[in-house]
Amino acid sequence: MGWRLPPLNGVRAFEASARHRSFTRAAAELSVTQAAVSQQVRRLEDWLSVKLFHRRENSLELTEAGRTYLPLVSAALAGIADATAQIAPGRTAGVLTISTTPSFAAKWLTARLQGFTAAHPDIDVNVTASLARVDLDGGEADCATRWGRGGWEGLACDRLFAEDYFPVCSPALRDGPPGLRTLDDLRRHTLLHDQSLAPWRDWLRAVGMVDVDWVRGPRVSDSSLTIQAAMEGQGVALVVFSLVADDLAAGRLVRPLDLSVQSPASYHFVATTRALRRPIVRAFRDWIVAAAAETTLAPREPVTSSRPAD
Repeated sequence: MGWRLPPLNGVRAFEASARHRSFTRAAAELSVTQAAVSQQVRRLEDWLSVKLFHRRENSLELTEAGRTYLPLVSAALAGIADATAQIAPGRTAGVLTISTTPSFAAKWLTARLQGFTAAHPDIDVNVTASLARVDLDGGEADCATRWGRGGWEGLACDRLFAEDYFPVCSPALRDGPPGLRTLDDLRRHTLLHDQSLAPWRDWLRAVGMVDVDWVRGPRVSDSSLTIQAAMEGQGVALVVFSLVADDLAAGRLVRPLDLSVQSPASYHFVATTRALRRPIVRAFRDWIVAAAAETTLAPREPVTSSRPAD
C-alpha cells in the first residue's frame, strides 16, 4: 500500500519557514523566491485542510497545528538526510543553522569558521546571533552554543572551555598614567559591565577587595561591546579567555593583573539527539570541540582564586 504523502516541496518550505519564522529567510535558504515559498506553504495548508501559520505583518507565528507538525516534519527530514548519508556518505551537502550569542559570534566563532567551511565546502553555514534562546527541539536551529553550567534537559551537550574571569584593558591604560599594575590601582579606573553586574562583584569579593564600589561604570548590552570599550581605553573589562584570546594574542588587550577567578559557567555546544543524527551537525560538533581545545592551549596565567558559585 502506497504512502499518502503531502506535497514534499511544501513540507520543506513549511519546515524552513517555521525555523526562520520568515518566508523571506526560508526562500534564501532554499534558493527560491519568497513568493514560491509562500505558495508552497499555502498548497500544503490546502492539502492538509489545516492552517499552519498566523501570518503577521513582519513575521510568522505557528498555529497549534503548526507547533504539533513541526517537530514531526523536522524528524522526518532529518531521517531522510541520515538515510541518504548512509548510502552516499560523501553527500553531506546542506544548510547548517547555528544559533549563538552576539559576543561569541563576534569574538570567537566567525574568526575560526573559515576552518570549518574549508573542510566542508559542501555545507552552507547560517549563523544567527541573538541573546534569545532558540527552540532547538522545535527546529529553529540545527545546533547552538550556550553559556551556562550545562545539563540542559533534552539536549546533548559538550563543554567547550573551562573558563576563568580576569580583568583586561588596553596597553595604554595599563601603562598610564595613572597606570594599572596592582589591585589597589584598580580603584582609580572605570569598571566596564555587560548586562550583569555580578561578575565584577564576585571577582572583587574573591580577590579580597570588598570595599570597592563594583556598581560604578557604564553598562552595555553585550560582552563584545565591553571588550571593544576596553580596547579603546575607556576602562577595565572583566572577561573570560575564549572571548579575548585573539585580542590578547594580537596585543590589542593586556592582562594587567595576574589574578583569575574560576567561572562556574562556560560555553557549550548543544543539539538535540535527533539533530546529531545528521552528518552535517556531527561534523560541526567535531570541528568546534577541536577548535575550542586549540584555543585553550594558549598560554594562561595561573588561577589564584576561586569564584563562588552563583
